[in-house]
Amino acid sequence: MPWELAQGAPGKEVWMGSANLDPVSRSYPAQYVSSWTMKYGTPVTIRPIRPEDEPLMVNFHKTLSDRTVYLRYFSSLSLSRRTAHERLFRICTCDYQTEIVLVAEHRNPQTAESQILGVARLNKLATNNEAEVAGLVSDQYQHQGLGSELLRQLIKVAQEEKLSCLRAEMLRDNFPIQIIFKRLGFRLRLLGDSASVQAILDL
Repeated sequence: MPWELAQGAPGKEVWMGSANLDPVSRSYPAQYVSSWTMKYGTPVTIRPIRPEDEPLMVNFHKTLSDRTVYLRYFSSLSLSRRTAHERLFRICTCDYQTEIVLVAEHRNPQTAESQILGVARLNKLATNNEAEVAGLVSDQYQHQGLGSELLRQLIKVAQEEKLSCLRAEMLRDNFPIQIIFKRLGFRLRLLGDSASVQAILDL
């Protein structure tokens, strides 16, 4: 179940610490690792992304329907573009000082193989001590509470990082995500283009 933030809302500058493929400037934030069980009993580990997650991210994007991709990115985005090495390398080697990307990882108890079921990211804005959030859940595991839990964990991250406000943007007809945001305390407002809704949470 997706909600939207791409590269920052118009007029907002987002810190992209790894945009030039620089090494991370902060040690792995292990304090943001947690365990959680989905609605139908699937256990996941929610943790910050790591550079070695790139192959798992490729497989994750293969599980997404066209509709899910459209709701996340506000347009069609091909699998090849979403899984391009340059793009995934930047995401997987993000600078934890300016961006926290959380993945929900499930390890198959029979095969010991890992699978990413959901991804959520928090991008600190360059001004105002604010951040923008976005998330995406594999179609097979939507409607099991994972999107809500990932957002809940991003709120905790924002509080630990001493941020003052979180923002997100979603399509106006993406009602399930709007409900999730409202349940977690965000207030919603229409944007000027009338096709999008912004969610705001003061911390």
